[in-house]
Amino acid sequence: MSTATTTDKDRALAQQCLNCTLCKTARAKQKGFAFWFVSKIEGGVCPACKAYEKVYGRKAHEPVL
Repeated sequence: MSTATTTDKDRALAQQCLNCTLCKTARAKQKGFAFWFVSKIEGGVCPACKAYEKVYGRKAHEPVL
């Protein structure tokens, strides 16, 4: 993803997703309710998860490399 199209608001929302307990659990464990919820429901509804995808180029439930 191009960083030229990301705004300060996108970066702030992506930071919120990084600090979200549900998203952190989904990224760390890669299984269970949190993973299912973030991968199936949250990613399509939550603006922080959408911003995370835009800024980092991966879904909110995908593990950090």
